[in-house]
Amino acid sequence: MLKHLILAAFCCFATASMAQENQALFGGQQVASSTEHYAQKLSDLNYAGDGQVYHNLDVYLPKNRRKAYPVVIHIYGSAWYSNNSKGMADINTICASLLDAGYAVVTPNHRSSSDAKFPAQLHDIKAVVRYLRAHAKELQLDTRFIAISGFSSGGHLASLMGMTNGIPAYSQGAFNMDLEGTVGGNTEQSSKVDAVVSWSGPIDLLNMDCAGARNMPNTPEEAVVGLPVKGNEDAYRLLSATTYANRRSAPVIIFHGTADNVVPFCQSAIFDDVLTQRGVEHEYVPVEGGGHGFNMYTPENLSRMICFIQRHNKIK
Repeated sequence: MLKHLILAAFCCFATASMAQENQALFGGQQVASSTEHYAQKLSDLNYAGDGQVYHNLDVYLPKNRRKAYPVVIHIYGSAWYSNNSKGMADINTICASLLDAGYAVVTPNHRSSSDAKFPAQLHDIKAVVRYLRAHAKELQLDTRFIAISGFSSGGHLASLMGMTNGIPAYSQGAFNMDLEGTVGGNTEQSSKVDAVVSWSGPIDLLNMDCAGARNMPNTPEEAVVGLPVKGNEDAYRLLSATTYANRRSAPVIIFHGTADNVVPFCQSAIFDDVLTQRGVEHEYVPVEGGGHGFNMYTPENLSRMICFIQRHNKIK
């Protein structure tokens, strides 16, 4: 217990070891991952067994040696438009910080809104978790702890993963949705995650105009649902993490910039309110002046992320 308290205290006061990177609109053009932060990279593992690029993932193992590593999955942002951006998944900021803290980092691809409609994207990430548990020994992973993080649309998927823990299916009005899927098999394995980090994620997809009308004729959420909002409101409720939040949900830390001009800051304020009302353990970190990926990954915020994850990791 004393060891864990010392680690937590160190975590909370430590400064993240990398400088802030400039980020592009949907998560950053960080295509060159620095080997400074990892000992080994396992590239293009296909978690679905279908050979499709959109079902590949990379595993990064940290430099501090141990038999098996606790895991954090980090999902890139793309407004659900990209099916192959795992190499730009905040590699030199969020992922580097996690690696330096001793976590294996997994960056998966997933199907885009052009490949398939929701819940295909959620099914893919559920499949990633099941794959990691099924292959834990060969990948040197300790899957007793799996956290999940994501930026923008990746934050949406990460939040959904945490809110749908233990919920295999859900009905809303005329819409019945399988939330688990069978992508890649391994259905004997759990898709449960132990903690969530949401960076600037859209959360309540029926209320994307919470900061004022966006005047977008073809929105990313309409592309991923495949239906217009009007007349299909229940489909958008099923796309929203707020629908599923309950006392069994994974703990969440939310980061969102107050100057975000892509995903309105009020999306995370809504999430904070819902999590409070439903008794979900969480932290809410408004980042003053932060944009959509800009001025977000400060040493203080990265350190706070590590502290949150470390606190919920019971296998340290």
